Amino acid sequence: MHRRVYVGTGGWVGHRMTWPVHSLLLHTTGRRSGERRTVALAYAKDGPALLVVGSNFGGPEPPGWLANLRSDPRAEVNVGRRRVAVTAEIVLPGSAGYERLFAVANRANRGIFERYRATMTRPLAVVRLVPT
Repeated sequence: MHRRVYVGTGGWVGHRMTWPVHSLLLHTTGRRSGERRTVALAYAKDGPALLVVGSNFGGPEPPGWLANLRSDPRAEVNVGRRRVAVTAEIVLPGSAGYERLFAVANRANRGIFERYRATMTRPLAVVRLVPT
């Protein structure tokens, strides 16, 4: 529903729908279908980049959008009414800078990602969406 409201209002409603957590729309290309896919995600800012976390609400499987970005890192995001082309950089635990990026994303989203990570067995990817 959140995604439909965000898209249907052209970004007028949806960016701050889950205040104080802000959300963006991530537009990817389906890795098997080749079709455009759109998902609403909580995000954080890190300089010019936007950070999203592949938590899938703490579920056992990574989200489909993460697999789509692995296949094709070129994507677009809507932040409010603004639409921007981005390139995704997937950062996994153990990679340089991972803990700092995770902390930024976690803090901006009221600690939810740390709560997910505490109960998960799979690695929790942080994705930097860098404007192109």
